[in-house]
Amino acid sequence: MNENRILIIGLVWPEPGSSAAGTRMIQLVHLFLSKGYEVVFASAASKSEFSFNLQEIGVSERGITLNDPGFNLFMREINPGMVLFDRFIMEEQYGWRVQEECPDAMRILDTEDLHCLRHARQQALKKYQAFNEADLFSDMAKREIAAILRCDLSLIISEVEMKILQEQFHLDTALIYYLPFLEEELAETDLRNWKRFEEREGFVFIGNFLHEPNWHTLQVLKTKVWPVLRQKIPAASLHIYGAYATQKVMQLHNEKERFLIHGRAEDARKSISNHRILLAPIQFGAGVKGKFIDAMQVGTPAVTTTVGAEAMSGGMDWNGEIADDLDQFSNQAAALYQDKNRWQQAQQNGVLIINERYGKSRFMDSFMTAIQALSADLAAHRRRNFFGQILQYHTANSTKYMSLWITEKKRP
Repeated sequence: MNENRILIIGLVWPEPGSSAAGTRMIQLVHLFLSKGYEVVFASAASKSEFSFNLQEIGVSERGITLNDPGFNLFMREINPGMVLFDRFIMEEQYGWRVQEECPDAMRILDTEDLHCLRHARQQALKKYQAFNEADLFSDMAKREIAAILRCDLSLIISEVEMKILQEQFHLDTALIYYLPFLEEELAETDLRNWKRFEEREGFVFIGNFLHEPNWHTLQVLKTKVWPVLRQKIPAASLHIYGAYATQKVMQLHNEKERFLIHGRAEDARKSISNHRILLAPIQFGAGVKGKFIDAMQVGTPAVTTTVGAEAMSGGMDWNGEIADDLDQFSNQAAALYQDKNRWQQAQQNGVLIINERYGKSRFMDSFMTAIQALSADLAAHRRRNFFGQILQYHTANSTKYMSLWITEKKRP
């Protein structure tokens, strides 16, 4: 086993220019590279023209196939000391094969966000009901929590989700680790390069439109927020950026209403920096939102909802306004847009949030120390996680035989 080799099994090839999930993955890759690990990235997905060139930063890229015994040969060949699954679905697909071929490799799950939380909130919204903690206990939650239990450690990006896992699902704290976005801290030189209040025009929203919460937020902006807000500030425009804008997204473009769909941003932060305020009336979701990190990094205050800002500021003052009532949302956005002093204070709040909550120097070394301690104590750690062993035993067998059945069915 090569202890300094980590295999990352990706749901997709990372696209940091398209989504926060892509940014998160590249941050993790850089973290492991900076600590001297050899990184191998494998995915069964197809690449796009926007996929990050991992080979340029020294990462080995390997294509793999679902339900393919060739993956077992691949595992034997690279024999990693650590395997990181990109979201619980990848653990479901490949975890049993990793266990079969490399049982001593540490298994880490990067959750990205709690899918069961996002799903439960979305279902409550569809039913016009308030979200209730009882909604969490779904079939998706059973799958997701099972994957967390089967792994040695799961990375959680939100402190709210850490609390849910401990208090609602009663997970052992030894199995979960808080690791937020890993950002460069903002210095005075960065702040001096920001566009000033007078140099910025209009409002902005940005998001990958393959992600359902972003598509829903865009509809809220179009139908509920912008009709009110543009009456308050008639000269302003709302600029919409986002990867994978489908026809249903593009058809919302309306120059008369100054509701402008631009499609993919070549540089998300640069696009956000041209505008005065980021609007994001997010109604459901989970994790933490990369769009707000991008906005704070370029000094753009944000107006969002409680769900949108969840877990991001840690009790610090938000870099803008938070309102769940949509009329209040529009009023707060208009007031912030026109009040330079209030806007500049919101900017400064964002600087503090980035530096105090997401500065990568605060997390990198402590995370690697935790990984090393876990590696040294892995056998005992697994004994303490006996429920995980039970799930590993039963899941490995059920998934294995289903996969073998699919493999046989695919034979000519």
